[in-house]
Amino acid sequence: MQRTSRLKRELHLLTTEPPPGIMFWQNKNRMDDLRAQILGGTNTPYDKGVFNLEVVVPERYPFEPPKIRFLTPIYHPNIDSAGRICLDVLRLPPKGAWRPSLNISTLLTSIQLLMSEPNPDDPLMADISSEYKYNKEVFIRNAKQWTEKHASQQKRSEELESSRVAEGNIGVEGTSWIIKSSPCYHRQPHQITLPKLQMRK
Repeated sequence: MQRTSRLKRELHLLTTEPPPGIMFWQNKNRMDDLRAQILGGTNTPYDKGVFNLEVVVPERYPFEPPKIRFLTPIYHPNIDSAGRICLDVLRLPPKGAWRPSLNISTLLTSIQLLMSEPNPDDPLMADISSEYKYNKEVFIRNAKQWTEKHASQQKRSEELESSRVAEGNIGVEGTSWIIKSSPCYHRQPHQITLPKLQMRK
């Protein structure tokens, strides 16, 4: 009951007052299977890109964090080829920093911040991390190319419209792209300063 009532409040807030640069909707009208869209930030390689994400809410929410992954391919040190994200607030303590007072809006805003501020010292993608640290110009060029190829606004708008017509059934994209990965799950995930967001009662 607590999960359902809380999700209703969160979904209402996310759809009526979403964080800047973030869109949110239910997939097939299910409260535990959600979709989000994050706009790439200006002055980043992801500028003008539109990135789709899957948000799966577990039965024990808010005592367990939602499972969030990118559906749109993104060239980023902390996001792997399956869309998994290395971020402390997406994991339970002691290795993670999730707590029940956080919410889905906070997580999406934190992911948006991670896109703008990668952490190459705690990577999921070792090759991209090395490139980011030692050859920044090449990283920026590659990230821009991936954004243009996979996350252009026209492409995302067409797919969003198509997915909503089909009740939001968005499939996993780019499953063929493979780069050497170094999962951060064996180490402390990337920690960031959380935005001060409060959920309305």
